[in-house]
Amino acid sequence: MQEETNIPNTAEAPVVTETPVVAPAAAPAGERRGARGQGRSGGRDGRRGPRQGNRPPRAKSEFDTKMINIRRVARTVAGGRRFSFSVALIIGNKKGKVGVGLGKAGDTTLAIEKATRDAKKHMITVLLADDNSIKHDVSAKFNASVVSMMPAKGRGLVAGSSVRPVLELAGISNTVAKLHSGSKNGLNNARAAIAALKSLKS
Repeated sequence: MQEETNIPNTAEAPVVTETPVVAPAAAPAGERRGARGQGRSGGRDGRRGPRQGNRPPRAKSEFDTKMINIRRVARTVAGGRRFSFSVALIIGNKKGKVGVGLGKAGDTTLAIEKATRDAKKHMITVLLADDNSIKHDVSAKFNASVVSMMPAKGRGLVAGSSVRPVLELAGISNTVAKLHSGSKNGLNNARAAIAALKSLKS
């Protein structure tokens, strides 16, 4: 029986030196945001670029607008009732031009556009005196509305109902207007005022 002899290994084991791992320093917050936003155009911190295709601002109209009324009307058809909107308004440049228009459509925006076109189509030019008043007494009737106007020096504008915005948008002052009927229909009153202004003579 052979005996096993443990012979010590005289070769030295290699020495392993561990190098400590150092974490990279954190970048400042501004640099991190800039790095994240690289590749994008403009904007704060590179996050959002400028808007493209901005529309130019619309040119302001020379006419001022005053709404008389806006109503929702219904029409009975085979499938039920169909709703639309009716808009009556007054436009003028406060320099002698004024008009009244009526528009109907399924959308309020489209109805207002139609009413504006109708008012421009039926616009009149008013003959004014030197103090922006009318030159003589006038009166007119439209349906059940009856209105009369007379110059009144130094009194400003004295009027009511929808006759007042008609005179304001025409640039008329120092005038007194009276309604001689009990009609509360603003559109008829405004059209009666337009008829009275059309009857002015030079």
